Amino acid sequence: MAAQSNDDPVAIIRESTSVAEIQAGLASLHVREVSLTSKLDALLASQSDLSRSLSGLDNLRAGVGTQAIACRAINNGMLSGAADTASRLSGRVRALDLEKQRVEDTLKVVEQVAELKACVAGVAGSMGTLQDWEAAAGYIARAAKIPEEIIRSEFAAAVVPTVEVPDPPWVTLESARESLCGLFLREFERAVSENDGVRVTRFFKLFPLIGRADVGLDVYGRYVCQGVAAQARAVLREPPNAAGGGQLRKDNFFFANALNKLFEHIAQIVNSHGALVERHYGAGKMVKVIERLQMEADVQGGIILDSWSDERNIDRKLTDTKSYPFSFLVNSFLLQQRGLTGTPRVNSPAMGSGTNTETRNNEDQGVDMKEIDALLSEIAVMLSRWSLYSRFLAAQCRDPDTPSDAPLTIPHVLEKSSLYQKVSARLISPYNTMTTFFFRRSVEKAFQLDETPTGLSLNPSKPIEGNPPFIISAVDDVMYVLSAVIQKSISTCQRDVLGFVIPNIGRVLGSDFIIMIQRKMKDESYPRAAVQGGLPPEDKIISFIVLINSLDVANEYLARIVSNHLGPSSTQARAGLQPNSLKESFPFDHDLVMVTNSLNALNTTFSAKSTELMNDGLQVLFNQLVRYRLRSMLTETFRDVDYTLTEEELAEIARQNDEDEDQLLEQVPRRFQHGWESLMKPLSRIMTPKTFGWLLDMTARHLARVLERRLWGYAGRTTAYGAIRMERDFTGIVSAVAKGNYGLREAFARTTQLLMVANMEEEEWEELNAAPGEDGIEWMLSEEERARARKLVRA
Repeated sequence: MAAQSNDDPVAIIRESTSVAEIQAGLASLHVREVSLTSKLDALLASQSDLSRSLSGLDNLRAGVGTQAIACRAINNGMLSGAADTASRLSGRVRALDLEKQRVEDTLKVVEQVAELKACVAGVAGSMGTLQDWEAAAGYIARAAKIPEEIIRSEFAAAVVPTVEVPDPPWVTLESARESLCGLFLREFERAVSENDGVRVTRFFKLFPLIGRADVGLDVYGRYVCQGVAAQARAVLREPPNAAGGGQLRKDNFFFANALNKLFEHIAQIVNSHGALVERHYGAGKMVKVIERLQMEADVQGGIILDSWSDERNIDRKLTDTKSYPFSFLVNSFLLQQRGLTGTPRVNSPAMGSGTNTETRNNEDQGVDMKEIDALLSEIAVMLSRWSLYSRFLAAQCRDPDTPSDAPLTIPHVLEKSSLYQKVSARLISPYNTMTTFFFRRSVEKAFQLDETPTGLSLNPSKPIEGNPPFIISAVDDVMYVLSAVIQKSISTCQRDVLGFVIPNIGRVLGSDFIIMIQRKMKDESYPRAAVQGGLPPEDKIISFIVLINSLDVANEYLARIVSNHLGPSSTQARAGLQPNSLKESFPFDHDLVMVTNSLNALNTTFSAKSTELMNDGLQVLFNQLVRYRLRSMLTETFRDVDYTLTEEELAEIARQNDEDEDQLLEQVPRRFQHGWESLMKPLSRIMTPKTFGWLLDMTARHLARVLERRLWGYAGRTTAYGAIRMERDFTGIVSAVAKGNYGLREAFARTTQLLMVANMEEEEWEELNAAPGEDGIEWMLSEEERARARKLVRA
């Protein structure tokens, strides 16, 4: 049967093995025969139509041939002449156009040569008896518009020269330029010497007309620089006072004012002369004058800075600040490392001797802090004036096509100037060094003179002296100096200052301020009990709390300082307050981003370190005081409380003790409320709201764990009435803890849910289990814990 799979009938017949298979093959052959026959009949039927179509095509071909012969005859007999005529006409038109163009070019050359001849004659006439220099310069300017190839052509050399001016035109014009340039220079110098501003302007405008714009800008730059130099020398020349001696140079801002006047004078020159230069010399040409002015500013500004450095003994002061020992800080750290307690405090009454006072006075004599502060103020003013001058030049030298809101870039004329380098070496570097010293010395002095608030007590019946927050005086002193240092550094408008000062302030706060408070917490105020099992002394607890408060307030102060400098929030902006001034102070590319990141990093880094120490302090306060008091308080709260009693047994006990049953039921919340207030209220009077809130949260979480353990301790022993009493008592405890702070209830979520499950009716419990996850409760308990809670009540 496999052979029958072939579709060829002949093959089927050959491979057939039975009569039926042979008959099937023959039937297939008959079908194919009928199909082929029908196709052949269709082809024969369509042959006549095809013959008729071919005959029609032959007739059409004959007609088309006749028309083609006729067209060729018309083309040869009628249109060939017209085509030749059109070709000749177009050729003549092209020739006429070429001839016209040549005539126009010739006329243009003739006109230019005529203009050249008139200019040469005008120059010669104006420079002759007339001596009209403006006219001569104007003729040269007109001649400059004629192409150089025309001026130097043979035609011009043959036509332009005359008997009066026999030289070729290019020779005559160049000679005139040189002669006029020399004449204008002499007249310009004479006008400058005579201080004749009108004549200075007159001849300054003529240089670009004769093609000597560079000479004019150079001589004009020298002219304006003379005024800059003269004024700078006049400012530095100190007049004698009535006693015959000079005192102005001793003024803290004498040199800053001198530098400011130099920059103001240059800015006035640029503003007043810029329009004149741009109008007569072209757009952007004022930059050439600015470059010449900057060269003079390099000289005069360098003299001012060198004189200031010598007058103020900057090198000696830098040496003194770099070699300052910071003895108090170093000794405090060494004592902490050695594990000693009670760091000696300068001027402390406990010291009883003048040794430390004498040491501090010797250190202060080595470096006068008031003098350093005055120097920093003077440098800040000088740097702010330099920044303002830099912004002015950057705006003057920027590309006119630059968008107005695009950041400024330091112009090349400033980057390559020697004054730019001297400002960095003479002002920025000393400022950075002395500012770091000034702040660290201020931190040291603040702790030397540190005072702890007095009149504080943990006894609620005693009034507290003073107003919160209760912190050490060093925090106020350090943060005041910190704010002043940051403000002064920002006023310099120098990214190199902020990029150095802000990180160094952060290092001083982290390495000195934080460590000093840590040392005080560990060695001077650690709340350690005097006897085993007792409470720490009250003065230790109070001083320890004051140090914790100090860290919190320092965080708040620094965040406020940084926020004020970074600008108002969006809410403040909508209220109409001043916009962010940092953008105005730091307009150069990427400066604002760097300063903003530095200030944010200062706040973030200090906050992380101080918060870590504050958390450690709160943990110590909780462990040494609150946990111990809480343990005894809970013991008193649950004294004689038995949740295994039935309602009748409790009523019988109340009758036997002659007590009111309702009062007996309220004794647990009442006892806890009294103990809780006696524990937390004295602390809340002294601590800051934030630190007390953290301590309260820490205490609530610990108390929740204790209550949960107590609850599990009654598993299988409490009665149904006891479970109800327990829920009532624990709810009273939670209410006392969370009074005024509802968020603290979250810490007791597990305990309240355990009691809720334990006191559920059987129907409620079955309904809860029938639809798990659909009860709308955010469970803090696992299914296993809920099942255990149902077994709290004994069967």
